Amino acid sequence: MTQALELYGLKRCSTCVKAMRWLDEHGIAYTFTDYRDQPINPKLLSQWSQALGGWDKLANRASMTWRNLPPERKTPGSDAEWLALASEFPTLIKRPLMVRAGQIAALGFSEKKYSELIG
Repeated sequence: MTQALELYGLKRCSTCVKAMRWLDEHGIAYTFTDYRDQPINPKLLSQWSQALGGWDKLANRASMTWRNLPPERKTPGSDAEWLALASEFPTLIKRPLMVRAGQIAALGFSEKKYSELIG
């Protein structure tokens, strides 16, 4: 039996849509949480950051939002500053983020990676 997954992202993000379509096509049960509609608890964001090895892994520096930030906002020096950015700009969190059994299983989407994880 396949374990239910939690997927976090933005409902209009093309990569999130691809991930959800793939899960649907493979009959994989999941719940989806949109960062904008249901902001992620700061404690959980901090846990994700630690699990991934730091905010640099969780932050979406390729996003237009990041590129449009003033230079002084692009060098957060603490968890609190990162959390403030993530709260103000949910698009700064990479997506989709897949959680299985309370642990991050995947960040981003590729059919190969999802097949290996869920197989």
